[in-house]
Amino acid sequence: MCGRFAFYSPTEAAAALFGVASAQPLTPRYNIAPTQDIAAIRTAEGGVRELTLLRWGLVPSWAKDPSIGNRMINARAETVAEKPSFRAAFRRRRCLVLADGFYEWKKENAGKTPYLISLASGMPFAFAGLWEHWQSRETGESIETATLITTAANGFMAELHDRMPVVLEPATADRWLAGEDDVMELATEYGPGLRAWPVDRRVNNARNEGAELIEPAGEILTS
Repeated sequence: MCGRFAFYSPTEAAAALFGVASAQPLTPRYNIAPTQDIAAIRTAEGGVRELTLLRWGLVPSWAKDPSIGNRMINARAETVAEKPSFRAAFRRRRCLVLADGFYEWKKENAGKTPYLISLASGMPFAFAGLWEHWQSRETGESIETATLITTAANGFMAELHDRMPVVLEPATADRWLAGEDDVMELATEYGPGLRAWPVDRRVNNARNEGAELIEPAGEILTS
């Protein structure tokens, strides 16, 4: 499961890595939590890529109540193509969610320690995601939401958790958006190495924000 992440790189530069010609700057975020807005890239009309904000927690178009999105923050790569909640989006509404790192909690003697995981290069990356449009039949309210695809942890991540988000670089991101590959093939292509370091437990509270949340509180581990 991936339940918290950070995106603090300059928006325009990060979006350009994934084929977006221009993007409005966003406020750096160091503790993004479910139900909050996330920066996502999708293919618009004419094949042009756009950067937009989507609410984290996918609400299927057929849902009666948008609160279902609270339980749909992740979709498993192994079953996403068949699950009723995700299969339509998997076929037609893929997206990239911009990030600089994601958090996982490692069980240790003193409890669970939060770790931030990023690319070893320090470059921003993208999660493989899906998006949906939902509209209330009663009020006409509409929202656009997204979920992150997760897969079994690779060797490095297995020391921290048994699952991890599907991490994409520009080349694999192109293939994901184009729908050319099975997600399980992309899920095994991690590209460059990862690094991880423990951070302050203040990140446990989604109300806490700020660059101090990503400061190392111990040894930096590299794959």
